Amino acid sequence: MTNHPRYIISVAAELVGMHPQTLRMYEAKGLVRPQRTPGNTRLYSEADLARLRLIQTLKAELGINLAGVEIVLRLEDELRKVQRRLELLERQMHEEVRNVHKHYRRDLVPYRASETMPDRKARWTSTS
Repeated sequence: MTNHPRYIISVAAELVGMHPQTLRMYEAKGLVRPQRTPGNTRLYSEADLARLRLIQTLKAELGINLAGVEIVLRLEDELRKVQRRLELLERQMHEEVRNVHKHYRRDLVPYRASETMPDRKARWTSTS
């Protein structure tokens, strides 16, 4: 899905099956943020259309009011941020693990505990 703006408000409204005034109201409430041209014309991207369709689904099929939709969308936005942060941290962790592996000393001999450990059943006593 692209964030490249390409649809004016009338086309976007028709594509999602809403009235253009509804899109203006959703923008005023901060539910969708279309980009603007230098002449101040709203331009909607595919991502904006997907968000409008989600709003439509939440309202029509699930019966959520606009206040609830705002909360759902805010939580989804926060979840996406956390997911991006987690992906970044995972990449950094994997890179650090690769760096550690690069610095392993290959000339060291592995230690085998079973060959040097005393019998665990033997009881030790103090001579003092």
